[in-house]
Amino acid sequence: MRFADGPSVHCEVHVEAGVPRVWGLVTDIRLPALLSPELQRVAWLDGADGPLVGACFEGYNSHQQLGEWRTVSHVVELDEQRVFAWVVTDADGRYGEPTSDPANSMASWCYELEAEGDGTRLRQSALMGPGRSGVTLAVERRPDREEEIVTFRMKELRAGMKATLRGIKALAEGRS
Repeated sequence: MRFADGPSVHCEVHVEAGVPRVWGLVTDIRLPALLSPELQRVAWLDGADGPLVGACFEGYNSHQQLGEWRTVSHVVELDEQRVFAWVVTDADGRYGEPTSDPANSMASWCYELEAEGDGTRLRQSALMGPGRSGVTLAVERRPDREEEIVTFRMKELRAGMKATLRGIKALAEGRS
């Protein structure tokens, strides 16, 4: 798996709760910071107080090998109770030229919800690139290990997604 191939990862879970309940949780951008091993805190920017296409939020991340950094995300898709998607940009220039251009995002993230019986099928996905990120820096330092670096990062993202989805499921089903 190479970075130029646009590596992606997704996880899904069945939640024994209706779509409106699950939707309320996945569109609360602060919630993943309580569940994710990497994301530490999140806040809406520019007076936004909820998800709307074009709204932005900042996220603060921490990683044992990468340190701490801030990102700015842009909501790019919002289909009420079905799809919530955003792209992550490097507005501070941690990995190269600062950019707030969604077309040059470090990653794209998405929640998709679908009614399934009495509950909800919840899917979370992430696509790396096309913009610069910690992965591109690592690959530039060790091009001979690109596939290993990308595979390792995908494994980390999958583990974080699983933790987040388990937490959302527990909250939606009334288990804390």
